[in-house]
Amino acid sequence: MDWRSARSLIRPAGAGFILAVAATLMMDPAAAQDSATTPTEETPLLAPSQPHAPHTNRLAHETSPYLLQHAHNPVDWYPWGPEAIARAKVEDKPIFLSIGYSACHWCHVMERESFENDAIAAVLNEHYVSIKVDREERPDLDEIYMTAVQAMTGSGGWPMSVFLTQDLKPFYGGTYFPPDERFGRPGFKTLLTRIAEAWDTRRAELVDSAGKLSEHISGLLTSTLEQSGSLSADLIAKAARDLAGSYDAEDGGFGGAPKFPSAPSIQLLLREHARTGDAHTLEMATHTLDRMAQGGLYDQIGGGFARYSVDGQWLVPHFEKMLYDNAQLAEVYVEAWQATGNAFYRRVAQETLDYVLRDLRDVRGAFHSSEDADSEGQEGKFYVWGMGEVVQVLGEADAKIAAAWYALSQGGNFDSHEAYHRGMNVLHTPRPAAEVAAELGLSPKTLEAKRREIDRKLFDARAKRIRPGLDDKVLTSWNALMITAFARGAQAFGEPRYAQAAAEAANFILRDMTRDGALLHTHRAGESRGAAYLDDYAFLAAALIDLYETDFDVRWLHEADRLVAQMIEKFWDDERAGFYFTSTEHTDLLVRTRASQDGATPSGASVAASALLRLAKYRDKPEYYDRAQALLEAQHRYLVEAPRAFLKMMIAADLFMYPPKEIAVVGPKDDPATRALLAVLRGRFLPNKIVAWYDPGAAGAAEIGKAVPLLEGKSLVKGAPAAYVCENFACKQPVTIPEELLAQLGIK
Repeated sequence: MDWRSARSLIRPAGAGFILAVAATLMMDPAAAQDSATTPTEETPLLAPSQPHAPHTNRLAHETSPYLLQHAHNPVDWYPWGPEAIARAKVEDKPIFLSIGYSACHWCHVMERESFENDAIAAVLNEHYVSIKVDREERPDLDEIYMTAVQAMTGSGGWPMSVFLTQDLKPFYGGTYFPPDERFGRPGFKTLLTRIAEAWDTRRAELVDSAGKLSEHISGLLTSTLEQSGSLSADLIAKAARDLAGSYDAEDGGFGGAPKFPSAPSIQLLLREHARTGDAHTLEMATHTLDRMAQGGLYDQIGGGFARYSVDGQWLVPHFEKMLYDNAQLAEVYVEAWQATGNAFYRRVAQETLDYVLRDLRDVRGAFHSSEDADSEGQEGKFYVWGMGEVVQVLGEADAKIAAAWYALSQGGNFDSHEAYHRGMNVLHTPRPAAEVAAELGLSPKTLEAKRREIDRKLFDARAKRIRPGLDDKVLTSWNALMITAFARGAQAFGEPRYAQAAAEAANFILRDMTRDGALLHTHRAGESRGAAYLDDYAFLAAALIDLYETDFDVRWLHEADRLVAQMIEKFWDDERAGFYFTSTEHTDLLVRTRASQDGATPSGASVAASALLRLAKYRDKPEYYDRAQALLEAQHRYLVEAPRAFLKMMIAADLFMYPPKEIAVVGPKDDPATRALLAVLRGRFLPNKIVAWYDPGAAGAAEIGKAVPLLEGKSLVKGAPAAYVCENFACKQPVTIPEELLAQLGIK
């Protein structure tokens, strides 16, 4: 069940207004946006480009790389804001709203075909007020109008094209439109002309339809289920069974093509396995992780994951790399290493974190948003290889090894519609190393050494190519996900550079992305702007708790507590036990949304619930616990009937139903005995825990004890570092050696 099915639990979808709009415009939006043939950013095709017309519009004053890409279009673009809305009213024109993002392949296609086309631009400029929005800067607008497009067409994607009345109500929409009739879609110029005519001659019908559609999406995005309920342990088991029902036993993952990596699915399965020991639950998680990292979805020589796979085998990716995907996947591979001890998962996690440090890190310590799918106008050109180039880089002997290991061939190893992909190969490792080594007459150890040498040579050769475009804006929420990944990696692998990266990014946000103590959403080119969303507050609060558990600087807990207090003040809805996505600082919105299902990133509400539960323990604040309980119980029916749409909320429910072990470690940080106790906690998969540390003999220890009540009264045991395990309001006897700590934690 996807998120649309989850929302249908609240209110059944209606089609009357959709048919009314279609009749008014004399076209069928559902047919025009058939998801089986829709070339959006999820279907890699390429259309011919149109000549570029030099021009500068209002987007030249923006900071978003996506908006700046459109600053020279002949379209008279406005950014979202009161100026554009006022002009639409004064000139009595409808609004054309185009939403996309920098790494979106089909956004680039529509720009080349239509927005750089002088004839199409002339129609837009004469009949519309045109607004361009970066969905990553304005996720609130994206959610509202994507819901409208999905209601009208049954599918969605980017670029998103929506037509609005002057009071911001949508009356028609879709995704990509070609300049001329193609792919079973109306040509964009024809569509613009028809809508302009309908606006002049049948406006009352459009306005009526827009009102009905707006009422419908408002119900979807603001309503809550009337029935709440107490949480029970079988919720997690049911969610695992639900995942098993769509599990691909051959290739891993859940469902068919296109396949998106789902870190929350794996995290839930790892937690269920840790609790029950069920072998199939672990197999679903590890097989999926294996296949994803063996496929072309994973950058075999540079580290990091692409957005998704266009096929069911994880072979051919949509080549864009998003910060939020790599943050979530690095974290889950860390957890998989902790759960299994499999060195392959550690390697993938570290290579992914190293990719982010190398290619996405800003000079001031924060992290950039994404890398494009395209370079030189071709999707994936930076990443694919012809056999001739492989031989040229490696020589005949090593090219033979590379061909066996990466399944390369003269004819190429994937099907594509595009001429420039013919004879090209996506690097992937479909066969076990032992099988490849035996075929080549090498030992597995020799093959591994050769792999590293081959990867280095290919990486160095690839570095000379023209890189994909970089979206170098910094988003608070996505950076917070990355801080969590680096913090967890630092803990598990004992890597100080990961801890340093997490701390520097957190300091950047707290220093440079706040105004009057409140968070801002985005930063670029020295300028921070935009009121923060729920995700920004929730993700950063959770990340700061993770950062505390990494270096035990109590300042991070103070900041997390401050952010949570602001989050409650700005976003909490007392009437319906939940969080709004926007604060009152976000204006000119059709509706103030409060959805709690996951998307490409976790829902802010689910991460907020987990942060509240953890901080309640750290700061001894039962009011945080009570708020988290109210939020989770209000989601009960969702968790029962649509678990796959609410996996992060399910993980928060797991933390609620199986309260964390509270572990205090005391002793000098550099004492080997202290380090050994901490290593026990960091090298194993113990998801539901909080860990605090201090040196009771150090300066300021009393203040730390007051800030973290779990540490109060905890002391060395006969002069030796010790660990105290507390659970359900009771503490066990302190222990001083790792084996005793393992026994108290129930780990063999």
